[in-house]
Amino acid sequence: MNKEYTIGGRTFVLDPKKAEAALSAKRVINGRETMTFNLLPLRYQWAYDLYKTMKANHWEPEDVPMGKDQEQWVSPTALTDVDRWIIRMGIGYFSAAEGIVGDNILHVVREAVTASELKLVLGRHAHEENIHADSLLYMISSLGINPHECEAMFEDVATIRKKNEFVTGVSQALRRDLDWTKTENKQLLAKNIFVFGQCMEGTQFYGLFGMVLSLYRQGKFPGIGQMFRYTLRDESNHIELFRQLLMDMIEENPDIWTAEFRAELRGLMKTAVELEKEFISDCLPVNSVGLSLAEFNTYIDYIADRRLEGCGLETLNPPISNPLPWLAELIDMKKEQNFFEGRVTEYQKTGALISGNDDDL
Repeated sequence: MNKEYTIGGRTFVLDPKKAEAALSAKRVINGRETMTFNLLPLRYQWAYDLYKTMKANHWEPEDVPMGKDQEQWVSPTALTDVDRWIIRMGIGYFSAAEGIVGDNILHVVREAVTASELKLVLGRHAHEENIHADSLLYMISSLGINPHECEAMFEDVATIRKKNEFVTGVSQALRRDLDWTKTENKQLLAKNIFVFGQCMEGTQFYGLFGMVLSLYRQGKFPGIGQMFRYTLRDESNHIELFRQLLMDMIEENPDIWTAEFRAELRGLMKTAVELEKEFISDCLPVNSVGLSLAEFNTYIDYIADRRLEGCGLETLNPPISNPLPWLAELIDMKKEQNFFEGRVTEYQKTGALISGNDDDL
């Protein structure tokens, strides 16, 4: 039934059927195109809820004290050469990787989706990638690291270059006008969402996360470790965003979910795992910081299988238990210990706990 409003002698008639039509026309892709960016009526409630969660978790790098990190960095006895190498490696790799992710969100995925609430949460995702990139600059300037060393790692370390080429090739294939009604093109986008969400952010980030947080666990680099904890909490939300986006896209486009395509995705994850293990073996002296290389590799297998299961795909390995449960403990962001005052504080914009699912670690 139409709704009438009489204001100042004029009568306005609102047709609810138009809103119903707008709702039914919303899709992940090939939906109703609009320049108004009207979020209502919401079709993807999960996307709006996740956007609010991500916004409530907002953090700024400069809010994290770096005094202790600076003291340790210049001390001749507080750190080993291996400790410093891991930090340089972490900053060098993520300086490039976070930019690759953000660029793909803005110029590929967000351009392709049509529902406004999906564009909203993807915009927040891209904003968080900017925060992560900013945090890396803050680390570099705080420690006095030559930024050219970070660029050299991205360009000259073969295993880093191979990891980045793995994902940029998938992104590059979509940087052209495509007919999104064709199954093969929809599969290209679904593959992109899977690779960036589950293979890259969901698996290939975790080698360095584990190494940096192992140092943090030993009382080294408290500021950098804290920023990596905040980043890892953000990544948990990013992984879920891309997982849910993929699942909705499959539900709306069942033609893409063929046995051959599912096998291709599993093959991509297998490649991602191989590249990550090669990177760990080549660049990360795991045993030097009290970790077992075998356990670390098993952890990558464990993470990869969790990502596959979350997308309804068969795992690559028999059932695996998490060999590094302390990582899940470090990402528990309920309470943060203030560096200087020794008091419990909440680093959130709202009173409720907002954090990634520890089971994702």
